[in-house]
Amino acid sequence: MMKLRNGLASLLRPEDSVLVLIDHQPYQLANVNSHEPQMVINNTAALAKAAKAFGVPTILTSVIAERGGLLFPQITEVFPGQEVIDRTFINTWQDKKVVDAVKATSRKQLIIAGLWTEICVAMPTIQALGEGWDVTVVTDASGAVSVEAHEVAIQRMITAGANMMTWLAVAAEWQRDWARADQAVKLTEVILQHAGGSGIAFLWEQQLLNTPVPKRAG
Repeated sequence: MMKLRNGLASLLRPEDSVLVLIDHQPYQLANVNSHEPQMVINNTAALAKAAKAFGVPTILTSVIAERGGLLFPQITEVFPGQEVIDRTFINTWQDKKVVDAVKATSRKQLIIAGLWTEICVAMPTIQALGEGWDVTVVTDASGAVSVEAHEVAIQRMITAGANMMTWLAVAAEWQRDWARADQAVKLTEVILQHAGGSGIAFLWEQQLLNTPVPKRAG
């Protein structure tokens, strides 16, 4: 019987998290059909910015970038000057340089997003789970060649023991308490830029709070 991932200790903590962003490259994006491509770019940038806001180490990796293209600038500009580990292995978790970079952080909660879900996300997730890692896949910062491919991959990874989340859920779990004021300010900025209606609603709320109440006649 699979061990259930539940209880307070199972929730994500920024001090225990390490993020790996895999193959968010032009070649892969060209055949993403499980999501609207712009949303994948938006959500991945948001996840990267949230990780930076919470001090979560982030490993960037590509596969044969000279042919598949460089990682989206919306990601690399969040971590200026950081090396992008370029691989030949399709399975990131078979690349010693990437695994060593993850292990060097001493973090235990491995968070993965990438293109494509059914290949470049599924392979390392399943291998890392078998090696005892606590793995979370960020489904909306990933994408596949079809809706079916994405959904089948998610079911396959759940069966292997992976945890599934979306980027805003990850960020909220890292925040956990709005009394963490410094992080709340940083997270609010990410929400304004990338969380669509939630960001607009927040701006509206600020507008209303700063709008004087009209004086009543008489």
